[in-house]
Amino acid sequence: MKYRLSRNLVNTFWLLTIQFLLLLLLYALLRVGFYIYNGSLFSNVKTDDFFLMLWGGIKFDVVALLYLNVLYILMQAIPFSFKYARGYQKIAQWLFIITNSFGVALNLIDYAYYPFTLKRTTGTVFSQFANEENLGKLAFDFVWGYWGLVLLFIALVFVVRAIARIVIVYRPEKLSFRFYTAHAALFLLVAFLFVGGVRGGWAHSTRPITLSNAGDYVRNPEEMNIVLNTPFSILKTLKAVQFEEVHYYTEEELKEIYPVIHQPNDTADFKRMNVVILILESFAKEHIGALNKDIQNGNYKGYTPFLDSLIAESYTFSRSFANGRKSIDALPSIITGIPSIGEPFVLSIYSGNKTTSMAKLLGDEGYETAFFHGAPNGSMGFSAYMQLAGVQRYFGKSEYNNDKDFDGMWGIWDEPFMQFMAKELNNLQQPFFTGFFSLSSHHPFKVPTPYEGKFPKGPLPVQEPVGYTDYALRQFFKTASRTSWFKNTLFVICADHATVSHLPEYKTSANSVAIPIIFYHPDDKNLRGVSDKLVQQIDIMPTVMNYLGYDKPYFSFGFDAFSDDRNNFLVNNINGTYCFFQDDYFMTHDGEKPLSLFNLKEDRFEQHDLLQANPQAVDRLERRLRGFIQQYNNRMIHDDLVAP
Repeated sequence: MKYRLSRNLVNTFWLLTIQFLLLLLLYALLRVGFYIYNGSLFSNVKTDDFFLMLWGGIKFDVVALLYLNVLYILMQAIPFSFKYARGYQKIAQWLFIITNSFGVALNLIDYAYYPFTLKRTTGTVFSQFANEENLGKLAFDFVWGYWGLVLLFIALVFVVRAIARIVIVYRPEKLSFRFYTAHAALFLLVAFLFVGGVRGGWAHSTRPITLSNAGDYVRNPEEMNIVLNTPFSILKTLKAVQFEEVHYYTEEELKEIYPVIHQPNDTADFKRMNVVILILESFAKEHIGALNKDIQNGNYKGYTPFLDSLIAESYTFSRSFANGRKSIDALPSIITGIPSIGEPFVLSIYSGNKTTSMAKLLGDEGYETAFFHGAPNGSMGFSAYMQLAGVQRYFGKSEYNNDKDFDGMWGIWDEPFMQFMAKELNNLQQPFFTGFFSLSSHHPFKVPTPYEGKFPKGPLPVQEPVGYTDYALRQFFKTASRTSWFKNTLFVICADHATVSHLPEYKTSANSVAIPIIFYHPDDKNLRGVSDKLVQQIDIMPTVMNYLGYDKPYFSFGFDAFSDDRNNFLVNNINGTYCFFQDDYFMTHDGEKPLSLFNLKEDRFEQHDLLQANPQAVDRLERRLRGFIQQYNNRMIHDDLVAP
């Protein structure tokens, strides 16, 4: 049925609204079809789970449809009268039919293609088929082998054509100032809605929606493919990093050079103690006085008096580093033992791989698991990642439910939110595993009004809020120390990443990622001291699991920081360049050849490149780096990130 809206000043906008809602319905039906077609691969999905996936899928469908129809939306929304010309509307209709038929085709292709890849098609499909010389034959074989899907596609093209012509747009009889004013205002509204739609929201803390956000609506990573749609998956991964499989070593050699399956601890009983991971925003090692006693002739004080006092009662490291430079890199590194290489793991095409995490392993042992982050729920994609990591309960700004403590930008101030966390931990069943991510030591670097002037400002804007978060940490431990669970808890304190530096000692490639990593148990007097062993974020998971005496094999790219074995290494990848630490050496490498080599013990400021002078060290470090690259690339490609 066609409706004549000849006197409606906003008729093209009604057209866009009706068409968009009908396309959302079409994509929901395509999702149902995808699930039914591949139902045998999703045998654990219950009815309630599937309805949640349908609901969550709307967010991803909105993004895909906005991108596919961006030109069509612009054509219909511009506040000019020529858009009512019959020829113009014909062109717009055909554009709508072609682009949306293409989107339908991509979804239907994955009906058939998914069982072979167990993933939605991504932007890497273009490089995968770039060198194929028989694309015509492949296309014919697909049409012949899946003729039923081809017939369904033809039928759906007629559905798209009907949606394109659902309303006939006529030129208004009178083009007045009121017409142009209304259309200009509505054009701006469409632009505002478009930006929010493609980002997944308008909040300042909302990162543009990506594949891993589907984790908010599923129990298992493979179920993310029901929530997603194929155009979205392709559009969001057009520039994605795709690893190449490499074979520098045999499997036996690789197990010797760099094993990633951690074997059970047979010499100790499993200790069912609580674990609390405290991740502090931008707490670079530079800010910690206790870890910089050799700076400024021993006179450097830092900005963390409480953390300094806690370090005296803890076990920590003089050489500890982050595996990335962004908050989004930190969570997989710390919780799952997976560093980000080339791009954040949670934004990569491999984010749907099955993974192991501390939360999953301990949850299987009867632990209650939770994560606390004072930002709006969904911010930074943390809630989605925690769902995939096996965390049972998530506490964010919504659960806090008191906006009087909102900082106006990121979320709830650290002090009240950490007190909220301490209270909620009392309600968890022991033993429990919990994570916390602070947010107050973040741009625009403010502190709550009552605390203005209380903390040293320092030469860097971040250092005043670092002092505030350190104070919040003090208040948290004061409250926690009065609880029944405190003395049976291992606390791990680390930063998510480093930040801009002031001290010359931290304006180097190696120390640009230097952070504190601290282990504290109030009742373990043996867990005291400072080690000069190299330690990184991905080492936290195996260190915790081995400290607890976990008695099953598990997967992690990291090493046990408490082990006497010092044949470990550190690695991160900044803008495509590997930064590799082993013994006293720091090497940069482009994946094909080494770029520089420094002895950090003798050359703290990286002034003497030893690349040509010490080929033996280069060969030794390259051997381990190649082992890492082979393990990382091949296991990502083959979805092999769990213990057999």
